[in-house]
Amino acid sequence: MTSPAPAPDSIGTEPAPHETSAPTRSRRRRRSSLPHWLIVPAVLTLLVGLGYPVTWQIINSFKEYGLAQQFGQPATFIGLQNYVTLLTDSVFWTIAIRSVAFMALTALITMVIGILLALLMKAIPTWSRIVLQVAMLLAWSMPIVAQMTVANWLIDDRNGVVNYVLSKIPGVDMVGHNWLVEPLSFFAVAMTIIVWASVPFVAFSVYAGLTQVSEEVLEAAQLDGANGFQTLRMIIMPIIRPVLVILLLLQLIWDLRVFAQIQLLQDFGAAGERYDLLGTYIYGLGIGQSQFGMASAAAMVVMVLTIAISWGYVRSMLKEDEES
Repeated sequence: MTSPAPAPDSIGTEPAPHETSAPTRSRRRRRSSLPHWLIVPAVLTLLVGLGYPVTWQIINSFKEYGLAQQFGQPATFIGLQNYVTLLTDSVFWTIAIRSVAFMALTALITMVIGILLALLMKAIPTWSRIVLQVAMLLAWSMPIVAQMTVANWLIDDRNGVVNYVLSKIPGVDMVGHNWLVEPLSFFAVAMTIIVWASVPFVAFSVYAGLTQVSEEVLEAAQLDGANGFQTLRMIIMPIIRPVLVILLLLQLIWDLRVFAQIQLLQDFGAAGERYDLLGTYIYGLGIGQSQFGMASAAAMVVMVLTIAISWGYVRSMLKEDEES
């Protein structure tokens, strides 16, 4: 026979704070330290994968490379001379302004078409939306070399489809026209190719944002008498604004450092500084002319420009994080 267990002395009373606060604080300490340990691999990977090449590039931007360095001579330290030479060169500024204009216009066109396609996907029936999404996925998954091969086939001056179709218009003779000779038409072709390949990413991202807009909110706006454009401007756009901001930032950065499309178009047609953007200009300095110091300095200027473009968004994220 067992004796009954003694009743606790503190039935109905709250435990003393010092009896529960210690385990709770211990669990909080364990939970709070875990995120820091989880980001350690990412930080180490970032330091090794990005920190090392950036550091090496900064060092090279202060050195002069020439013919002697191709025979094993060490590069000469010249301080800021590469930056002075670069920033006083009118050719660099012409290419930099052209790159910024190309970036802004290409990103704007991509965002507008992507938003319109996302709204279209939201409005059309399911079967047609699936067809449209499959078509955009095919465009998105096509390798850049394949994209450029198709583009070259379309705009070929002798057998191109574009020239053939335009020549069917009465009074228009485009047979033999080379779209890659004039810089304006050259960059128009490049912009078309880049927009075509970038639009699916924007359209899918915006469409995902649109699916998060509550139907009750849209019905309330409709009951208040808002038309379609007012609902889009005053209800939908503010809700998906964070998605649009990050997409625009990514597009600006992507279009500023575009390289492969411009380089391949130059291989198909004319080449030279009139057809350069910053990516091909830096490539020409480093690989074409073996001026690795100047190329490193130009790359650092592009990195500063990229940070300046993204700084506004990073500052807004930090502000929202502090407010939350």
